[in-house]
Amino acid sequence: MKAILVNDDKSLRWDNVPNPILGNDDCLIKIEAAALNRADLMQREGDYPPPPGCPEWMGLEIAGTIVEIADGAKEKSNWKIGDKICALLGGGGYAEYANIKYDMLMPVPKNCTMAEAAAMPEAFATAYLNLFIEGGAKTGDTLLITGGNSGLSSVAIRMAKAFGLRVITTVRGQAKADAIKGLGTDVVVDTTKESLVDVLKTQLDEGHGVDIAIDCLGGDIMGKCLHYLNRGARWIMIAALAGQKTEIDLKNIYVRNVRIIGSTLRSRAPEMKAQILADLVQKVWPKVESGEVKPTIYKVLPITEAEAAQDILYKGQNVGKVVLTVN
Repeated sequence: MKAILVNDDKSLRWDNVPNPILGNDDCLIKIEAAALNRADLMQREGDYPPPPGCPEWMGLEIAGTIVEIADGAKEKSNWKIGDKICALLGGGGYAEYANIKYDMLMPVPKNCTMAEAAAMPEAFATAYLNLFIEGGAKTGDTLLITGGNSGLSSVAIRMAKAFGLRVITTVRGQAKADAIKGLGTDVVVDTTKESLVDVLKTQLDEGHGVDIAIDCLGGDIMGKCLHYLNRGARWIMIAALAGQKTEIDLKNIYVRNVRIIGSTLRSRAPEMKAQILADLVQKVWPKVESGEVKPTIYKVLPITEAEAAQDILYKGQNVGKVVLTVN
């Protein structure tokens, strides 16, 4: 089969690789679409290696068709050959086929295209993990999510709104602010024009302080924002695209009972990932099928144009997910 490989100069090529070998609990998936994540860029740069046992090529979420089922997977699941699925992978989605453990598969929700389904597993699982498991979100809470134009943010915003949260998000530039209007965000902060710190202070004074923050940016501004959260707020760091260092007033942390939480989905135990996916199918898929929650697709390209697709993420041009199709 073929997969996307990284050359020595960090460019990408579509080249031959060994066919997957099924484990006893695996299903073989013919991949039809694979979505991009920032983790793919980090892996390409050599900063985010795949977990042991995963292929060397990138790709954390796919949609496709089951074409083979190993004996253990037959005994432990109800999957059938021909089922349309979407799946969470440790790596290896930029390819024609993948072998995936049965409990990492989810049915494609009704009314979703395969491109939309591919854009869901990693983003939806990450949003669910940080909203409900790390964040303890409940109806009436206020969520701050930075970088509102990203694929993850577009999912987390819709998911939060569907479960009754109030949402504040940040963008850079009026064009991106306009692009996310349809997501239902309550407050959009254009950080090229206004200070997030000032907005959070005003929100707190008006009784709309932040209970949960999901932050992919970090940087100097993060520490300054911690003063203007509700008591007991959870600030969840999932990346540090704007900088890895900030200054924190530790007294503010313990006086206000603020918790700072580091969180990645990829490092979680397989059993926890499987439970998150099961929760998604039970609790979130009905909202997907009703149209309350849906991924935002920015662009769909053939997998042979993976380098051009990743350039969109490198340049921050996307509002929503970029997806590769595999013929």
